[in-house]
Amino acid sequence: MILQAPLPFGIPAYTFIPEDWMRTGRLRLRQWVKEDLAPFAAINCDPQVMRHLPALLSREQSDAHAARIHALIEQRGWGFWAVDSLQEKDEPRFIGFVGLHIPQAELPFSPCVEVGWRLDRAFWGKGLATEAARLAVRIGFEALNLPEIVAFTARGNQRSSAVMERLGMRNDPADDFDHPAVAEGSALRPHRLYRLTRGEWRSRTADSARNGLPQGR
Repeated sequence: MILQAPLPFGIPAYTFIPEDWMRTGRLRLRQWVKEDLAPFAAINCDPQVMRHLPALLSREQSDAHAARIHALIEQRGWGFWAVDSLQEKDEPRFIGFVGLHIPQAELPFSPCVEVGWRLDRAFWGKGLATEAARLAVRIGFEALNLPEIVAFTARGNQRSSAVMERLGMRNDPADDFDHPAVAEGSALRPHRLYRLTRGEWRSRTADSARNGLPQGR
C-alpha cells in the first residue's frame, strides 16, 4: 500500500466507483492486470506516443509505473485506469490508460486532481481518449465531488490540447507554467494548463443533453 497524506478537497480515503460508470459501448475502464504489462511497455517505448514526455521508458520502468498506478487504484478506488477497446472481434484489447491522478510534483496550482491519458498509437484518431476521459471527468465530479479538474501538457502537444478542449476545459495563457519535473532548457518544460470546474461541467452536460448532442466523443 502507498501511504500518503489525506487527499485534498475532502475526497474520501476510498471511493467505490460503479462498474456501469466505467464503460461505454466502445470501451471500458478497469483495474490493471499482469497481462497489461507487455502492451503497456510497448506503448511507453513508442517514440511517437512519448514525443511530448521527457523520455522513453524501459520495461523495468514501465512495469514499475504500472505497479504504482495499480496500488493507487487499490488504495483509493480510482486513478489512471487501464482502458480496453470493446470493438475487437475476439476479446477486449488493452489500449493504454485514462483516468484521474493527484500529481506528485508541487505545481503552481497544487493541490489539484488531473485527468490524463496515454493510448496505443494504433487507437489514435478514433475519439477514444475523449470518450474515456469524459467517463473519468464524470467520476471526478459526481463520485469524488471535486470542485475542479485540471489537465496539462507540453506546449507543443496539440493533439492532447485538442482533447482537453473537447472536454470543455479552458486555457488561460496566464496559467501556463514550467513543469518542475522537466529539465530546465528542455522544449518540453513549458506547459499549458487547462481547467474545468464542476459548475462548468454541469452546464455543458445539461446543454449537450438539451441539444441531443452525444457525450461519447
